[in-house]
Amino acid sequence: MPVGKADVVLFHGVIMTGEGLAEGKPKLVQAIAIQNGKVLATGTDAEVKRLADGHTKLKDLGGAFAMAGLNDAHTHLAGAGQTKLNVDLTGVGSLTEMLASVAKYSAAAAPGHWLVGGDWDHTLWTEKVLPTRQQMDKVTGDHPTALERIDGHILIANSAALAAAGITGKTVPPQGGAIDLDANGEPTGIVRESAMDLVYKVIPKPTDAERRKGLELAIHDALSHGVTSVQDLSSWEDFLVLEQMEKEGKLDLRVSEWLPFADPIAVLKEHRAHHDEHDPMLHTGMLKGLMDGSLGSHTAAMKAGFADDPKNTGLAQFEQPQLNAMAVERAKAGFQIGFHAIGDRAAAMALDAFGQVYDACPQLAPQDKNPYKVPKCWPTVAEGHRDRVEHAQVVDPADIPRFAKLGVIASMQPNHLLTDMNWAMDRLGPDRGSVLICVEGVSG
Repeated sequence: MPVGKADVVLFHGVIMTGEGLAEGKPKLVQAIAIQNGKVLATGTDAEVKRLADGHTKLKDLGGAFAMAGLNDAHTHLAGAGQTKLNVDLTGVGSLTEMLASVAKYSAAAAPGHWLVGGDWDHTLWTEKVLPTRQQMDKVTGDHPTALERIDGHILIANSAALAAAGITGKTVPPQGGAIDLDANGEPTGIVRESAMDLVYKVIPKPTDAERRKGLELAIHDALSHGVTSVQDLSSWEDFLVLEQMEKEGKLDLRVSEWLPFADPIAVLKEHRAHHDEHDPMLHTGMLKGLMDGSLGSHTAAMKAGFADDPKNTGLAQFEQPQLNAMAVERAKAGFQIGFHAIGDRAAAMALDAFGQVYDACPQLAPQDKNPYKVPKCWPTVAEGHRDRVEHAQVVDPADIPRFAKLGVIASMQPNHLLTDMNWAMDRLGPDRGSVLICVEGVSG
C-alpha cells in the first residue's frame, strides 16, 4: 500500500476504476483513497481504510456505484451559459412558437436591450423555412435582435440589428460568409458563418458578472450529468473569468480551453504563456480552426452541391494555401491543432493541411508497423499530442485512410447522429448519406 494518509476515503461502494475496460473486464473495487486530488489507492474497505487518520473525510457509499467523471471533448461553455441567461429557443416546434417565445422575452427586456441567444432549429418545424427579419420585427419592438441557429453557424437578425451592423443589400460579406438576400436584393435577416461577425462586433459585450453567471450555469449543468472535465471553446475574456473562479477556489470543473486558430501567432503565444499549462484544473489546450459550417445550415463545405440545393457547395473558411501556411507556422510553435470539418471538402482541406505540417517536420513520418503512433517532433509538443479533425461528419471514402496514415484523430460527436439524421438524406442524397450514417453509426 502507498505511504501517507488520505484526504478522502470512499468505501462500501461498487467503484469502477477504469482498468480492464479495453478487454471488456472492468475492474471493480470496494473503496478508493484520494490524496491531494489524486487517487492514492484502491482496494477493499479494510485495505483502503488503513490510509485514513483523524483528518481523513470518510464517505460511506452505501453500496452505490461510482466511477471517474466523464470528459466532454467538445464544448462551448460560455455560449451555453449565455443562452440560458438570454433568449433560449431550444426545442421550439414551429415558427409560430418561436415568434411567440421571442415576443415574451421582448416584453420583459429593458428598452433598447439587445435580444441574443437562440438555439432554434427550423428543421424540426413542419414548414422547415428560415425566419425573416420582417417576422422578427413584428415581435421584437425596439430591441435589436440576433438569434443563432442551434449549430451556431447562422443567425437571424431583425432590421434594427442589421442597421446597427451596417448590413444592407450591397454589403460584401467577408471570406467564408454570406448574407441572404430576398427577391428585391434586400437582406432577409439570415447571416451566415464569418459574416455573423459583422453583427457580433456591435452587440454589447457581457459584463464579467454576466459572463460568470453564465459559466456557473453551464458548469452546474455539466456536473449534474457526471461531466467533470471538458475541452472548451469560449472567449479569452471567459477564460479570465474561469481563472478568477479558480483563484477563489470556486472552479469545480476541469477545463482545457482551446484558443482560436485564426488569432495572430503572437497573441496565441501570449495567451498560452499567461497560465500554467500544467495546471490540472485550468489551462489552454489546442487551437480550434473552422473549416466550414454545418449540414443543417447548408454551410458545410462540400466537394459537390447539396442534393436539395445543387448549386450550393457550402462555405469554406480558408483558401488551401493560406490554411497550409498558418497550420505549419502554428505547429512549429508547438501548438496542437483541431479543425472543425463537417463537409467532405472541409475534411479534405484539413487533412491536406496536416500533410503539409508533417512534411515540414520529417520526424512525423508515419510508422509502417503502427500508423497510429505519433513520434515526437518539436520539444514543446507533449508525448501523445495528436492533431484532430472535429466532427469529421461527411468524409469522402477516399479520404478516410488518410486519418490513419497521418495519425490524425477523427474527433466525432455521436449526438450528431441523432440530430443530423433528420436532414442528412435531404442534404446529401442516398449515396453520400449512406456513408454518413455508416460512419456516424460506428462512432455512436
